[in-house]
Amino acid sequence: MSGHSPATSPRAIRTGSWLAPAAFSNAAGLGRWAAACVIAAAVALPAPLWARTPHHSGNFPFEVAGGQYEPVAWTDISGWAEDDHLQAFNAFRVSCKPIAAQRKPPTDAKALGTSLRDPCRVAREQQLPDGAGARQFFEAQFLPLRISRIGEPEGFVTGYYEPIIDGSRTRTDVYTVPVYRRPSNLFVRGQSQASPSLPNGGDVFRKIGRRKLVPYYDRGEIEDGAVAGRGLEIAWLKNQTDLLFTQIQGSARIHLEDGGMVRINYDSHNGFRYTPVGRALIERNIIPREQMSMQRIRQWMEENPDGANELRRTNRSYVFFREVQLSATDEAVGAQGVPLTPGRSIAVDKALHVYGTPFFIEGELPIETEISKTPFRRLMVAQDTGSAIVGPARADIYFGAGADAGRVSGRIKQAARFVMLVPKSLDPVEKGRALPLPNARPSERIARLFPQASPAKEQLKDRKDVAKPAEPTATVVTPATPPAVAVTAPVAAAVAAQAVPLPEARPAIKASARPEAKPHRRERRRVHRRAPPQPSFRFFWQ
Repeated sequence: MSGHSPATSPRAIRTGSWLAPAAFSNAAGLGRWAAACVIAAAVALPAPLWARTPHHSGNFPFEVAGGQYEPVAWTDISGWAEDDHLQAFNAFRVSCKPIAAQRKPPTDAKALGTSLRDPCRVAREQQLPDGAGARQFFEAQFLPLRISRIGEPEGFVTGYYEPIIDGSRTRTDVYTVPVYRRPSNLFVRGQSQASPSLPNGGDVFRKIGRRKLVPYYDRGEIEDGAVAGRGLEIAWLKNQTDLLFTQIQGSARIHLEDGGMVRINYDSHNGFRYTPVGRALIERNIIPREQMSMQRIRQWMEENPDGANELRRTNRSYVFFREVQLSATDEAVGAQGVPLTPGRSIAVDKALHVYGTPFFIEGELPIETEISKTPFRRLMVAQDTGSAIVGPARADIYFGAGADAGRVSGRIKQAARFVMLVPKSLDPVEKGRALPLPNARPSERIARLFPQASPAKEQLKDRKDVAKPAEPTATVVTPATPPAVAVTAPVAAAVAAQAVPLPEARPAIKASARPEAKPHRRERRRVHRRAPPQPSFRFFWQ
């Protein structure tokens, strides 16, 4: 179901200019050349510093672990102009609500940090009627950056959906497989038990007694009834295969026998690493790699129930759910806490990326049939995550709910190119333009209350005091040399800055002026010994 592209990749290409700097051969003078450089820098602003730096340099304003970057132009992104940017803009505005509501800084540092707040502030103030305005918004607020794993030219995409399955609120002869909510004895290191949802990473324990913590039960132990009988059942399904694929997708719509519906979402897991069952089928030569899909896995499990039990338990990871109050028309809620948009929402590695980050994905995906190669060039928004989604250029595309969405998402496992949209606030040049202006000078009335002398005037006053003779003992004689030519103001200022007065010489101390040192004589102290106390005698007649 998931993995990385097996294709080999060439060596990473160095980014930036390929031209060597020209040698300086102007003989008109260093000062004129420096002035020309200053004027040229003021007229034409340079490219961003990180746009002229290789991916492995430390001059980048951000860092994605294990990723390489290549700045690109908007015109070089295939399919950018033809995309429906208004749909992507609406999905981005949905992500802006939790971004704006976040008051505390994130506990774990990520690539973009809190830089999405500035584009979100602009997006929430705009009501764009068409895609042209949305395209202008993204081009004005972001910079495109092609990203991939180091040494690989492309990333990897898969698909997921929200299953619609049959179930019951109570156990019956037909519905025998429970859907569990999070147990009360499940603890994640560094997380509070009162958290609405626990992360899909980290050490997970179960509590024994008051203090002892041990690893939580794996899938086999839970299926054998390790947490049964505690009132954790949300609903009951027909078989373990339905539950397995519900856990893989992370959400589901359960149609009840009485016509009602229960919506469930991912809440926590038992701490074991996810193991794809499709990979095990390929390694055992049961299903060829080119024929692997979710439908083939389900078909094999239905035809081989005993083998399905053993295969399923090779994935020791187990997911617990929570019931959410959503209507039949609402889409599933992602890990960011916002409703997902079919065809625009993706799940990413949350250890590397920030929710709400836009990604433009280019690829050829089997949308129509298993052998078709439909061009897929869309601007997506990171709003979800998954335990199998690992890497800087790895995404899971959300296709919606129902059987049709399941058929499409089940056959998506292709290589694709990723372009991450980076807010311009991370660009050092753009950040320099947005520097605040200095505070206004105080009024004349305030200045008179707190007089301050200019540093230049103070230095000039000190030089005059040093150059002034102590006593005019002789008549002033006119020098024989001609007077010096008046220098220009810049040169005079430079000379004045260099004329630093020397400190006064220390007075010479004569040796005879020093008092003669007397020889040190050790003082002898007499020890007074106290006489022992004499006993007192009292006569009997006293």
